[in-house]
Amino acid sequence: MSTIAPEATRSTGLGRKIRAYVALTKPRVLELLLVSTVPVMFLAQGGLPNLGLVLATVIGGSLSAGSAAAFNMYLDRDIDAHMQRTENRPIVTGEISPRNALVFAWTLAIVSTGWFLLTTNLLTAALSATAIFFYVVIYTMILKRRTEQNIVWGGIAGCFPVLIGWAAVANSLDWAAFILFALVFLWTPPHYWPLSIKYAADYANTDVPMLGATRNGAQVGLQIILYAWATVACSLLLIPVAGMGLVYSVSALVFGGWFLYESHRLYNRTVLSAAAGDGTTPGPMRVFHASITYLTLVFVAVAIDPLLPF
Repeated sequence: MSTIAPEATRSTGLGRKIRAYVALTKPRVLELLLVSTVPVMFLAQGGLPNLGLVLATVIGGSLSAGSAAAFNMYLDRDIDAHMQRTENRPIVTGEISPRNALVFAWTLAIVSTGWFLLTTNLLTAALSATAIFFYVVIYTMILKRRTEQNIVWGGIAGCFPVLIGWAAVANSLDWAAFILFALVFLWTPPHYWPLSIKYAADYANTDVPMLGATRNGAQVGLQIILYAWATVACSLLLIPVAGMGLVYSVSALVFGGWFLYESHRLYNRTVLSAAAGDGTTPGPMRVFHASITYLTLVFVAVAIDPLLPF
């Protein structure tokens, strides 16, 4: 008869607990936020920024975004339990108690602000604290359950990493930073609305008025197209304002054209599906994933462009 050593059991339990706390920070969202932070530092520097500063900003940004995510899970634990997409979150499963999650969120918020003060500057710390406040209070507590425009205005919180990256290098803000801020702002609805289409039933069951649950597929698809066009147009504004070169210019046009194609494709398929009497929206997640790839590639071009002479 085999037995499991107490040390092994404790080790396994500790590993599960660590993974649960990591899950509270929404690591996949965190990766996307950092994609919009580091490249901006290259642009603000006009070349290769100080790598120690980049590391410090990444650490601070991770702590800040993780704090916002943990607050969000604490506040949304009632609806998370009734949604397929969120039913396995650690507070819902009981792996982490609501009280401990709240303590964890506050700890990350305080540590991230202090970290930015110590390693960067006051402006960066203030922007980080504002981002947490906006995501937790404005989006999660006020907008999310009250208006179908929740992700439009609540998405502003996800734009702050752009300003944080710029401020960490320059200790100030510039028009180029605000254009990139607007780019992420306009990109957020066509990125998230396809996800809300896929999980429309979940949002409807929990009375969360996401656009994908309150409007039909054709209406949502049209909104996605309009915001996608605005996103691409905004990305092109950076060329004259920041003096972007060939790499960024070509990337913005090519990847933007692809993003527009996928957005129009979703709308066309939705209209055809409705005409055939099918109430479903075919393949919304294709646009969701395409939007992530688009933003990543555009910001990679933002980082590469200042390093090249053309």
